[in-house]
Amino acid sequence: MKNNKNRIVAAAVAAAQLFTSSVTASASSVSESYKPATENNPISSQIFCADPTAVEYNGRLYVYGTSDQQQCDEKGIDEDNTYEKIKSIEIFSTDDMINWEYHGRINVGEIAPWIANSWAPSVVSRVEDDGLTHFYLYFSNSGMGVGVITSTDPVGPWSDPLGRPLINYDTKGLTDCPNPFDPGAVIDDNGVGWLAFGGGKAKDGTDYMPGSTRIVKLGADMISFDSDFTKIPAPYFFEASELNYINGTYVYTYCSDWNNHYKQWDYEKHGTTVPGGCSMIYMKTKTPLDPDSWEMGGECLKNPGEFGFDYSNNHTHLQKYKGKWYMLYHTLSLKRFMDIKGGYRSMCVDEVSVDEQNVIIEDKRGTKEGVTVPAGTIGAYSSHPGAQICTGADITYDVSDGHSPLAVSDKAGAWTSFRSVDFSLDEDNVRKGFTANIKGSGTVEVRLDSPTGELVASVTKDNGIAAEIPDITGTHDLFFVFSREGMAVENWGFTAEGKTFVIDNKVIGISAIAAAAVIGAIVFAAAKAKAKKK
Repeated sequence: MKNNKNRIVAAAVAAAQLFTSSVTASASSVSESYKPATENNPISSQIFCADPTAVEYNGRLYVYGTSDQQQCDEKGIDEDNTYEKIKSIEIFSTDDMINWEYHGRINVGEIAPWIANSWAPSVVSRVEDDGLTHFYLYFSNSGMGVGVITSTDPVGPWSDPLGRPLINYDTKGLTDCPNPFDPGAVIDDNGVGWLAFGGGKAKDGTDYMPGSTRIVKLGADMISFDSDFTKIPAPYFFEASELNYINGTYVYTYCSDWNNHYKQWDYEKHGTTVPGGCSMIYMKTKTPLDPDSWEMGGECLKNPGEFGFDYSNNHTHLQKYKGKWYMLYHTLSLKRFMDIKGGYRSMCVDEVSVDEQNVIIEDKRGTKEGVTVPAGTIGAYSSHPGAQICTGADITYDVSDGHSPLAVSDKAGAWTSFRSVDFSLDEDNVRKGFTANIKGSGTVEVRLDSPTGELVASVTKDNGIAAEIPDITGTHDLFFVFSREGMAVENWGFTAEGKTFVIDNKVIGISAIAAAAVIGAIVFAAAKAKAKKK
């Protein structure tokens, strides 16, 4: 018993010394990120991804996109992005629209080996008779058609229900649609699914009215058709079909071509200005199978070259989440930051205004700042996954378990950031400490507002509790700086007196770590010793 007590006291003293030295030590040399730490766009500083689509599930927003990263990995950073290597779809998720968790790739080429490519996905979900939420992910099979894969989990596993394309050139009833690709799907309030797609110029098409846009009512199984294919009269149509359902109205969004749109624009009398080249345009109707019913809404996102990025192709997804509307799109921003030649695209998002009563979408310009006000409060005194980040430097992902991914350090000085953390507390509560689960050998320094900012806590795999932290108020960004290669934070959170905190399925009594560093270390060491005895 005496020896155990000595060991506990020694551990407490060591922990106190570690805490004291770490607070006064200056930050070691830290890595630099291609993406500025003060900007929220693009959503990932590690993964090239484009053509966004999204679905909400259990309070999180899951975003999917074309894997430009796969093309980059196989062709190299200075080769043109010609898309032919892409047979996968990337998955991200968020619960605040600022910090994002990367879940890895859907290897569509393995799930559906008949495909040529998997580009420009569109996802919808619904609860079915078995009580499960079913996800339907439609994608472009190169420019030749549309495929679909399904799952009962937004991360997977996924399966191919048809074993063939849903749509291709010779689909029965489909005529004069040279490139039946770039699907846009939606499920309306009646539970009916719809699919829009198209590309190229029909035989009787013109530059002004290419005539290749199609919409169809999906069957009850979401993988068959329950109507004829009908045209949407979309002027200057090029690609990137998208569907939304807002206040009983079907909204169709598409990317216009690069032609001079001032030559003809028949909608100025409806109050819409002439859209720019390769911009996103929306139309709306109550009766989607009636071509004459579609009304012009106008431009809803200019080409990225018009708002400070490089000119590129364009593809958007309009999403309502936690009471706000967001426009997801892609730019070449990360490519520019990296100063590479390959035209690899990166996903971005900005908040946008939507008049739901009149179904009017703001003509939005994208920004480097991105979403600056989180979708709900990001509380410091909650458990957060360590792989949910805004920016990172010298970080790679371990997605061997896509449901519990890890952001892993590639070298000493690597870091991740988690932005807009609210440290507000009720008057009756007092902030006390920090706790985390760490993988790998070394120390993780938690710093305030920059990788070299004020030190908040130092934690390790063996001691993931910092029982004393500086007095922090207001909203701050957190930076997790790794001392060695191969480290990761599984989850983290701050603690306050009078609360309990759940991390890694264990309830930690905050009062047990609310004292000074030595007392906290004694409690931690005692718990470890007791666990070893068991």
